[in-house]
Amino acid sequence: MAKLTLTPNIEDGDDFLAELLAVHDGLTKPDSDALNARLILTLANHIGDRDVLAEALRVAARPR
Repeated sequence: MAKLTLTPNIEDGDDFLAELLAVHDGLTKPDSDALNARLILTLANHIGDRDVLAEALRVAARPR
């Protein structure tokens, strides 16, 4: 069973964040929410492992 990676693991993370923010620039809230949903589903499909996805949901649902 794969395990969810929770340590920093994105090469050039600041650049990715800038790209993520830029792709949302100028979108309405509904369009931004739809883009986020498509991105989540695309990445979930890429991961594919239901155990990892279930763990990601649990981690994301925890209050910060």
